[in-house]
Amino acid sequence: AIMLHAIDILANRGFKVVNPPYMMKRKPYEGVTAFEDFEEVIYKVEDEDLYLIATSEHAIAAMHMNEVLEEKELPLLYAGVSPCFRKEAGAHGKDTKGIFRVHQFNKVEQFVFCLPEDSWEWHEKLLENAETIIQQLGIPYRVVNICTGDIGIVAAKKYDIEVWMPSQGKYREIVSCSNCTDWQSYRLDIRYAEEKGKPSKGFVHTLNSTAIATSRAITAIIENFQLEDGRVKIPDALKKYLEPFETAPKDYLLPKK
Repeated sequence: AIMLHAIDILANRGFKVVNPPYMMKRKPYEGVTAFEDFEEVIYKVEDEDLYLIATSEHAIAAMHMNEVLEEKELPLLYAGVSPCFRKEAGAHGKDTKGIFRVHQFNKVEQFVFCLPEDSWEWHEKLLENAETIIQQLGIPYRVVNICTGDIGIVAAKKYDIEVWMPSQGKYREIVSCSNCTDWQSYRLDIRYAEEKGKPSKGFVHTLNSTAIATSRAITAIIENFQLEDGRVKIPDALKKYLEPFETAPKDYLLPKK
């Protein structure tokens, strides 16, 4: 229900839903991230040049590797739906209990290929999409403009959306929204031209943003919608996705007896 909620919002805003590969070779992975710094986070298939994706952003970015896109095609809007695999469970002693930080989770990701002059506008639109998804769930949140020292080398600007976690007494990150400008497209050689066969005008810009990550969204819903008797009120925005299933809860999640 959580994923369908995000998918519907993005599809209605022109995003094409894709189910990307769950494994990537090293060469394209080096094009989408600072691989030497990122390698310790991802799982490698033993004796193969294959890595499990940490996010569908990486696989989608590589979809147009070594291509020249026509200006009239742009922007290309993708909503990636996939499991994500990360060696982050209990990283640095954090979140060793619960499902906030896990080895595998499902996520809907926004990804955009666009003209350079349009990327800053699209960055704000991706943030707006993510905010809409969370607003409709009714979860308290805030937007953080991440400082230069914390965004790494891939993104030129990054927003985080953090949701309120009452049991922890603080906000926790649930969405990351980045404008990578031409960092990825330069390394992956993704250019644009007026039309096929015409000289390249330069590199497209790429942007990505979480739409929703299921495990963190579930945590936030339980944290903010649990009643004194232990029941958890289901957000109204999710109820229509549960109605077709006879055995699914409709109004409340009940605590285990």
